[in-house]
Amino acid sequence: MALIRHADIWFPSFARGRMERWLRPKPKPERLWFTLADHFEPLWRQAGEDLAEERVRAWRKGWPEISRRNVDSTGRGAQYSFFYPQEEYRAQFLDRLAEMVRMGLGDVEVHLHHCNDTEAGFIEKIEGFTRRLHNDHALLRKVDGKLTFGFIHGNWALDNSRPDGLWCGLNNEITLLRRLNCYADFTMPSGGDATQARQVNQIYWAIDDPAKPRSHDRGPVVRVGQWEPGDLLMIPGPIGVRWGEGRFRVRLEAGELAANDVATAARVRRWLDLAPSIGSDIFVKLHTHGAQDRNVAALLSGELDNVFRLLTAECHRRQVELHYVTAWEMRQAVERAARGAKPVSQASGVERRALESSL
Repeated sequence: MALIRHADIWFPSFARGRMERWLRPKPKPERLWFTLADHFEPLWRQAGEDLAEERVRAWRKGWPEISRRNVDSTGRGAQYSFFYPQEEYRAQFLDRLAEMVRMGLGDVEVHLHHCNDTEAGFIEKIEGFTRRLHNDHALLRKVDGKLTFGFIHGNWALDNSRPDGLWCGLNNEITLLRRLNCYADFTMPSGGDATQARQVNQIYWAIDDPAKPRSHDRGPVVRVGQWEPGDLLMIPGPIGVRWGEGRFRVRLEAGELAANDVATAARVRRWLDLAPSIGSDIFVKLHTHGAQDRNVAALLSGELDNVFRLLTAECHRRQVELHYVTAWEMRQAVERAARGAKPVSQASGVERRALESSL
């Protein structure tokens, strides 16, 4: 494990989880909920407006066809969640993403890079950005009359978790996200980075200590019959080790799709084996940086089709229902699983509308 940086942070939790699954096998999975969370940064590497526009246009052109070609067990097309950075706001880019949201192909949520921030500055950034997304682009949604959003922290530094204190500055960031009505965080895993949370491969609640950083390191696990909201719901992707690939006999698996780390049948099996579960539901959240040029080319020219093909085959092999969902829909599925409620996908039209309006 010395070959994997900062494995000392997460490996103990990973090892305990594997041992617990061996000693106390969980129920056979019946449903798999799958979401793609993109740290979508069109201005990556200080790109000019023309290049950034080209990146967004590529997704607007390519994603609808990929979604159409790849459907889940209910016949619904694949879904995509664009976590768009507040500091890169451009109305024309959000308009193109909003078109795909209106087509039923995905959703847009909140991404933020910030450094040495203040409480007032953070609140101003999030409130201003979420209002703009909602008022100008008809994005996000309201729950009990308040805008709600999913969140990914830039540079992985949620709750001031970098040892050097860069790329955040707020020890009470989790409290602020709760106050601002964030419905879940999708930042983790950060893999071989020092910001990685210690608790892995579980959906859990972060309980904030506003005087200290890294309050998401550990928290109460969400289980069937145990839905007691804390400060911030953590929905992480898979993290662990995988073996036997080329000259790298042991390497990190952190649920990232990239041009230099594509999906294979073995990786898909690993995602499902590592995925958090609640009763007979399992939850796979992958991430990518889909506006980086080499990833744009790889993802849209075959790699996403490859992911969905392999995922469908593995679910068929395991006799598990496959459900493509947005980040928001995954959060809903988590709560329903914890409450023991009927999944929306299995409800009648009337029941489905009632279930959706209950959250």
